[in-house]
Amino acid sequence: MKRLSPLFFVLAFTFNALPVLAENKATAIDKREVLVLTPMQREHVLAEMRALLTGVQNVLGALAEDDMKAVADIARPLGSSMAGKAEDHLKGVLPKHFMQLGMDVHHDFDSIAALAESGAGSKAVLSELSRSMKKCQACHAHYQIYPLKSGATEKERSHHGH
Repeated sequence: MKRLSPLFFVLAFTFNALPVLAENKATAIDKREVLVLTPMQREHVLAEMRALLTGVQNVLGALAEDDMKAVADIARPLGSSMAGKAEDHLKGVLPKHFMQLGMDVHHDFDSIAALAESGAGSKAVLSELSRSMKKCQACHAHYQIYPLKSGATEKERSHHGH
């Protein structure tokens, strides 16, 4: 009888065991805090997150080109001026911790713009961006956002920890 290659066993494990492991992971309970928002509030929060993510990507692109003016131009509108545009209607709805993380990220973009304008090097800007991304990661690890079902009452909504 031919001796089976060790590669055969690795492939056999990969094709047989990994789908089972992935299935078990997929059924894990999401323990993040649920934030239930109206569709308008949810869209506002998600649009802001998408704008920040696009800003991060654009800052990284500008840093790759060593274009500090572009870094400042990209970061500045994502700073505290962005935060003041519509957050008042969310202050009573979102947890303080969530709001604080968001405000901190906006302040970080102010810092990124100031660093770029001051002539700081790419390493300093990357360090600030990395620090800021840890706040994004912490927020996404702690919270999940669901839309308020139509017909749900304010009382039902407040039952979700608001």
